[in-house]
Amino acid sequence: MKPLELIHSSLEKRVLVELRGGREYRGILEGYDHPHLNLILRNAEEYMNGEKKRDLKKVIVRGDNIIYISP
Repeated sequence: MKPLELIHSSLEKRVLVELRGGREYRGILEGYDHPHLNLILRNAEEYMNGEKKRDLKKVIVRGDNIIYISP
């Protein structure tokens, strides 16, 4: 399976997104764009260096900052 196929199959499912700087989001993948891979997550939790910081109804994650996405 190609990476974009995996991301597409993860729509409406919980994903883990790790960003540069030790930040990560865990939430439901609502959408993404191609080719930048900006993500929209809903019902997300924000973590900083492994510690939960806050709950977010919706967050847009800029694709340039993503280290990895895990379904």
